[in-house]
Amino acid sequence: QVRLVESGGGLVQPGGSLTLSCGGSGLTFGNYAMGWFRQAPGKERTFIGGISKQGWSTHYGNGLGGRFSVSRDNVENTVTLQMFDLRPEDTAVYYCAARREFCSGDGCWEADTISYWGQGTQVTVSS
Repeated sequence: QVRLVESGGGLVQPGGSLTLSCGGSGLTFGNYAMGWFRQAPGKERTFIGGISKQGWSTHYGNGLGGRFSVSRDNVENTVTLQMFDLRPEDTAVYYCAARREFCSGDGCWEADTISYWGQGTQVTVSS
């Protein structure tokens, strides 16, 4: 059984930073590109960033590469999302995702191309 489990969510003040982690089990972790998505209340799930199987390449959603950074550790089977200069509009449930292949084209990280999802972790940016 494949499991992706996110951790590290919580309440952070505007301008602050937060790091999310996602641990994978039940899959050959290095055989999957990994990504992060988020979903705010009443909105669609959107792509934040993804990383290739061996971690050599990353791709970010529009305008997010400057404040968000994705990395992975294939020994620990984890993928990490570092978030900086957080804003109230970053409030959302954050999900990690496993995709069979990495891609860097616009819009290629569609939700229906994802093989496995985590259960999500809440991030709230508020003073």
